[in-house]
Amino acid sequence: MKASFDTGVVPDDWKTANVCPIFKKGSKSQIGNYRPVSLTSQICKVFETVICDAIVLHLKSNGLLDHSQHGFRKGGSCISNLLEFLDYVTKNLDNRNSVDVIIYLDFAKDFDKVPHCPLLEKINKHGISGKVLNWLREWLRGRKQRVCINGHFSSWTAVTSGVPQGSVLGPVLFLIFINDIDSNLLCAISKFADDTKLSNAINCNKDMDQLQSDLLVNGQPSGKFHSMIQSAVLCISVGTTISLIILSQTGGSHSGERLGCLDHS
Repeated sequence: MKASFDTGVVPDDWKTANVCPIFKKGSKSQIGNYRPVSLTSQICKVFETVICDAIVLHLKSNGLLDHSQHGFRKGGSCISNLLEFLDYVTKNLDNRNSVDVIIYLDFAKDFDKVPHCPLLEKINKHGISGKVLNWLREWLRGRKQRVCINGHFSSWTAVTSGVPQGSVLGPVLFLIFINDIDSNLLCAISKFADDTKLSNAINCNKDMDQLQSDLLVNGQPSGKFHSMIQSAVLCISVGTTISLIILSQTGGSHSGERLGCLDHS
């Protein structure tokens, strides 16, 4: 392990994976309803843990991960994400804000679509360089995988993008990659890994315009948030994305317009 770290050379066996499809929901005949989990070298996972712990300590001690992220980090969970969101909603309702508009956004196949070169650039921008960056670059380069189902294997295929689901380093590298998707947004945002909620208290048309400007430009899905996810080569999964309007018992009104970001595929 020390030799691998010092030289930046990762054994080929550490860069191969048997992919087991895990059923999520829906029809079992649809390939999109399965989550690909990579079974990788156990020895490599031990070393990944060492690297991962060092990266997490660096990110935490320097406050580099956005506070809106609750996934894959110590002290964060679905519960903390929900409580923060609930606190935001109740405070606005207590202040008699007439409407909160919440958009639940889900990304399609995001772990598999992470491009390696931009990922490495973002890792470097987070202050991770030298031998660690060199080792990560080599760990991502030249990966290959095959599908395993009931003891039967497909042929090997090259992996040119994505972070391995089932690896130790995959989740923290993904957090680094999407850490800036909420840059310059006007609305409140809360994330659990890739599951994202955009919300804004609505008292007047200006408040509605703020939410729309983050999502849309001239009625098209090209607002600030959409531009960020496009630059990250991510796509919104329309089927699992919903909007919710919470009305207060007193106060103003809402136009009831359907948010255009949900109209595209």
